[in-house]
Amino acid sequence: MADWRYGIGEKMGCLPPVQIISKCASTGIYKVGLSSQEMLIRGFMAGTYVAMGAALATTVMTGTEASLGAGLAKFMLGATFPVGLIIISLTGAELFTGDAMFAPLAAFVHKITWGPILKLWALVYIGNLVGSLFFAYLMANGPLVSFAADGTAAVNAFGMTAISIASDKVSYVGLMGMWSLFLKAICCNWIVNLAVFLSICADDVTGKILGIWFPIMAFATTGFEHCIANMYFIPTGIMTLAQQPDVMAAAGAQVSSNLNWVGMWTNNIILATIGNIIGAMFFVAFLYWIGFKRELDSL
Repeated sequence: MADWRYGIGEKMGCLPPVQIISKCASTGIYKVGLSSQEMLIRGFMAGTYVAMGAALATTVMTGTEASLGAGLAKFMLGATFPVGLIIISLTGAELFTGDAMFAPLAAFVHKITWGPILKLWALVYIGNLVGSLFFAYLMANGPLVSFAADGTAAVNAFGMTAISIASDKVSYVGLMGMWSLFLKAICCNWIVNLAVFLSICADDVTGKILGIWFPIMAFATTGFEHCIANMYFIPTGIMTLAQQPDVMAAAGAQVSSNLNWVGMWTNNIILATIGNIIGAMFFVAFLYWIGFKRELDSL
């Protein structure tokens, strides 16, 4: 009789769960073995790719709420945002939020030490940050504004959307506001890494893209918080607003007083990063390791 663990996967044209977990753990071993230069460069690449998806999502959702309603406007953002993770997964760039699952799973399964894991996290995080900031600068001085002959900038409708998104992301205040941010971050990287699992489950490009698209669409549409995406969204809003500081007030829109370089960290990214780590390391890596430990040990 065929082993059900493998037969189901074969019939569905995808890897069975235990093999997905094992493959993720092996990928974690590979990732911690990268050189520092590789971690930084691939991290930079991933930061720009996430930013590309975020930039597309910002553009596509602009003006949709008035005609489609709030829900469908968010869906327009969510439906286009996944392009970043699709590029990352298919081209081998390094994303911190994925490494928050891959590397711990490698430690659980293969018993590697945590020193190399922390090095991977730190260098990829820095690379992601630099890449996100770089692309934010390109957008804030490119598609989101127009310049007169004298160099005076005028923020366009897409730039105003970027400012609005950034303002919303630093609007968490008080204990319960921060708790809400933290919970959104946990949920975010829980579902992001399930998308990673689904992409590894499939052997063909179409299957990988679909496996990524549905969960990432769900997280972006729902409004969860992704620390690397926010490294693009918030700086883009800050840089774009600096081009024309009175643009939102002139349009009758409010901008959070926390939309600045300090508020970016204290009112979003620090707590979002911690929540993302928990979502990936506990709710995906640890639970799947415990849930399939007996089968993993028999491989």
